[in-house]
Amino acid sequence: MYNPGRVLLGLAVFFILATLPFWLGFGAPAEAPELDLDTPRISQLAERKCILPTETMRSQHMVLLKDWRDDAIRAGRREYRGEDGTIYSVSLQNTCLDCHSNKADFCDRCHDFNRVEPDCWTCHLAPEEVGL
Repeated sequence: MYNPGRVLLGLAVFFILATLPFWLGFGAPAEAPELDLDTPRISQLAERKCILPTETMRSQHMVLLKDWRDDAIRAGRREYRGEDGTIYSVSLQNTCLDCHSNKADFCDRCHDFNRVEPDCWTCHLAPEEVGL
């Protein structure tokens, strides 16, 4: 009726193939990309700091941008008060991209590394399209 050797071999092959992606994922983690922060605007700043601390921006910038979008579009609030009390315009293109004007060297490197495809550019113009 059935050959136990072939069944066990088939199960072993199936198990190996099913778990292969996990096995290939083990090992040393890939190094995060180095970002090019030497844009003309950042070079002009007396103090090189963003609206939030670097680690917060790395992990939470999308939350901030979604909150800005909701506040600006739904509530009409167009200003953001930073942790240090500085008032910023709620604008991806006029605030964020003023300093981080090189999309390929800044945005794309991290997004490609993390395999995410943000939908910012479906509504906003990329800096190179505006001539920033």
